[in-house]
Amino acid sequence: MTRALAMISGGLDSTLAAKLIKDQGIEVIGICFKSYFFGPDNAIRMAKQIDIPLEVVDFSEEHFNLVKNPKHGYGKNINPCIDCHTMMLNYSGRLLEKYQADFIITGEVLNQRPMSQNKISLDIVKKESGFSDKILRPLCAKNLIPTKMELEGLVDRENLLDISGRSRKVQMELAEKWNIKDYPSPAGGCKLTEPNYAKRLKELLKYKDIPETRDLELLKFGRHFRVSENAKIISTRTGDEANEIKKYLMNNDMIFLSESFTGSMIIIIGKPIEEDIEFAAKVTARYCKGKDEKKVKIKYGYFKRPMNKFIEVEAATEEEIGKFLI
Repeated sequence: MTRALAMISGGLDSTLAAKLIKDQGIEVIGICFKSYFFGPDNAIRMAKQIDIPLEVVDFSEEHFNLVKNPKHGYGKNINPCIDCHTMMLNYSGRLLEKYQADFIITGEVLNQRPMSQNKISLDIVKKESGFSDKILRPLCAKNLIPTKMELEGLVDRENLLDISGRSRKVQMELAEKWNIKDYPSPAGGCKLTEPNYAKRLKELLKYKDIPETRDLELLKFGRHFRVSENAKIISTRTGDEANEIKKYLMNNDMIFLSESFTGSMIIIIGKPIEEDIEFAAKVTARYCKGKDEKKVKIKYGYFKRPMNKFIEVEAATEEEIGKFLI
């Protein structure tokens, strides 16, 4: 029986591509990639909807090295989509023998994304993957030269599609036809495409060439302020965010809260000096209910230890916030 590995990102396109091939009577195994910047949750949910098994491949470290120095550069933010897709295809190609599969399926659509899915980019990815004769793009196959799989009869080209461009109409009609629901938006999934996260990651790499996992996780939360080469302040936006960020805090991180008013939890990461501590207190005052008071009493201390230190400060001004905000 013919077998294919389907790269499942968790989005609608890759799910439809896998379903299209499965409906030709071909056995399909999903392959999902996990890194510091995207996870498998959506892919797991989507694979269940089309009833295919899913294998999760963690390539976090190798992917992060690629992010720092991509051969083909970045997209709009810090997303090296061409290099990332190439790496995923190379990984998938190396798994063909393990799963005794005949070829690889991707959900790419010609001209859907101006930089990473134009004809030139698709050809680059295919060639540099090292498995160019094993890659099938079912959603736009009729817009491309027939593949070896089609020519040899493993796949019926007549039942493949010719989707092109940014319209989602055909995909949404197929999703309704096949009862595929609860799929994420096309822009979702990868943190590297999010402007705020991308800006913080670029800034972090100026100070830390080899960040720890927790450094990358902390970038997902709150507002960030660079106060010195050795210290950074994070201001949480909600109570849920404050609870979530605690998973990544360490005993040498400092926590700041208003003594008398509700508001943001402030954290200092790194090795702060006295001026940094004072500014963290002022940020705490700025993002609490007492921000209009002449002075606000702030309590602080190290994470998981008593908050038994106090300081009275004025709330940080908009000018001060803007000076340090990343």
